[in-house]
Amino acid sequence: MKILIICTGNTCRSQMAEGFLKSFDPRLEVFSAGTKAESKVNPFAIKVMGEDGVDISLQQPEPVEKYLKESFD
Repeated sequence: MKILIICTGNTCRSQMAEGFLKSFDPRLEVFSAGTKAESKVNPFAIKVMGEDGVDISLQQPEPVEKYLKESFD
């Protein structure tokens, strides 16, 4: 299954959702993007996810335009 999670800045909620979904099932193809993607993932989101054992520190905000020509489930 290929999933795209979209939000505004792609710095917190969508990054966290991407991390959680990937941790639930590594067979899932999960991506997140923002309509106005910012420059980095929120450090508090990284910290909170780390407390739950999910590392999102290497994830980067992406603009939704990057994924417009791809199909998702």
